[in-house]
Amino acid sequence: MAAAKITDWVLPTDKTGEFKRGQSQFRNFISSKPGAEFPAEKGRYHLYVSYACPWAHRTLIVRNLKGLQDIIPFTSVHWHMKELGWHFATQEEAKADAPGENVGPDPVAGHEGFKHLRDIYFSVDPEYQGRFTVPTLYDTKQHKIVSNESSEIIRMFYTEFDDLIEDKYKNLVLYPENLQKEIEATNSWTYNDINNGVYKSGFATTQEAYEKNVKVLFQALDKAEEHLATSEGPFYFGKNITEADVRLYTTIVRFDVVYVQHFKTNIRTIREGYPYLHKWVRNLYWNEPAFGETTEFTHIKNHYTKSHLQINPFSITPVGPEPPILGLNEETPAVKYALAMASKK
Repeated sequence: MAAAKITDWVLPTDKTGEFKRGQSQFRNFISSKPGAEFPAEKGRYHLYVSYACPWAHRTLIVRNLKGLQDIIPFTSVHWHMKELGWHFATQEEAKADAPGENVGPDPVAGHEGFKHLRDIYFSVDPEYQGRFTVPTLYDTKQHKIVSNESSEIIRMFYTEFDDLIEDKYKNLVLYPENLQKEIEATNSWTYNDINNGVYKSGFATTQEAYEKNVKVLFQALDKAEEHLATSEGPFYFGKNITEADVRLYTTIVRFDVVYVQHFKTNIRTIREGYPYLHKWVRNLYWNEPAFGETTEFTHIKNHYTKSHLQINPFSITPVGPEPPILGLNEETPAVKYALAMASKK
C-alpha cells in the first residue's frame, strides 16, 4: 500500500521503521556531441531547485562554479512542502519569508498557471507515479524532463557546456582523472552514511532503526574528520575543489542548523565535535562564493521543521543555533575554553 501522504517518508505499515530513498526516474543526459537528443545550448534548459534541499543545492553550487549562470536559468520553489509537494512561491510569499535569487512563479513559457512542481511532471507524463523531486532539469524546447538525478546533473555541468563558457570556468576540473577512483570511493560511503545517513536517522520510525543509522552516520563523520586532518590544503583532496567537496558540503552546512535537533543526530555537533570538518565547511562558505551565496538558511530551517509533519507535527522551528554558521576564525565558548586550557599545558 502506498503512503497516504506525500509527506509520509516511511510507509505507516513498514514495521522496520527504515527510510528507503526511491530512485530518480528521469536519467537522460545533455551532451555536446553532434546529434545528441539533448544538445548543450545556451538558454535551452531550465533548472528547478529548492534552496532547502541538499541534493538540489549541489546543482546550484556547480552551476556557479562552472560559470553557467547565463547558460542555465533556474527557479527555486518555496521552502514549504505541503500535501501536493513543492510549490512555486507567489511574489507575496517570496517577499514575506522566502529570500534568495529566483524564488517565485514558474517563468517558463507554456507553464502559465503551474502552481506546483508536480504540474511539470504531469505535463511531461500524465501517468507519472513517482515523487516530484528537486533538482529537475527541464528541456524547454522538447518539453521534456532531462534528469532529476543530482549526481548526474552536476556531471553534465562539469563538461558538456565547456564550449560555451570562458576558459577560467572551462579549466575548473571537479572530477580530475587522477582522483576519480578516490572520489568514487568517497562518494560511496559519504552518500550512504552521511548524505542519506541523516535522513535514515531522522525519518526512522522505530528506536532500533534510528540507533542503527545514527551510529553509522557518526562513524562516517569520524572518517571524514580523520581524512581532513591529513589533507594538504583547504579542500577535501588538497588544494583544489572537487566533487567530493560539493557533495559533502550540502549535508555538513545543514548539520548543526537542522539535523542535530530535527533528525536527532545529536551525538556531536560539527562546531564542537569536529574541528577539521568545521574549518573545512567554513572555508567553503566564507571564501568560495558558489557555496556561501547559494546557502539560504531561512529555506533550510523552515522547510525541515515545517514540512516534516511526521517528525514535528506542530511545525515549531527552533530559534538556534545562532548564528547558523560561525565566522572563519570564530569558535563556540566551549571550544575557546578547551583551546585556552590546551595552550596552558
